[in-house]
Amino acid sequence: MPGEPQDDCLFCKIVAGQIPATIVRETDTTVAFRDINPQAPTHILVIPKVHYENAAALAAEAPQAAADVLRETQVIADEEKLEAYRTVFNTGAGVGQTVWHAHAHILGGRGMQWPPG
Repeated sequence: MPGEPQDDCLFCKIVAGQIPATIVRETDTTVAFRDINPQAPTHILVIPKVHYENAAALAAEAPQAAADVLRETQVIADEEKLEAYRTVFNTGAGVGQTVWHAHAHILGGRGMQWPPG
């Protein structure tokens, strides 16, 4: 059921404290932690504490939670002193989503190309 923790979800287990993560920030509605396979010098994931499969479902069914995730990307970028950064939401396996819990990637600390590949 959308919004409910999923027993088989890696990120739900991080929210519950069942799996360790390097937490950089936590609010009432979000958790942010360092990616275990960073693609940039700074690579932080921001997730809603509620479970939605992807960013599209989160935005459609829990717009306030989606806004909280997006707001936190800016707060974290400021805390990390990133002058420029990229925020990425992958929605679907075809574009690289591998964990089926909505999440934003904050990537920074190096130059990036456009279009992303």
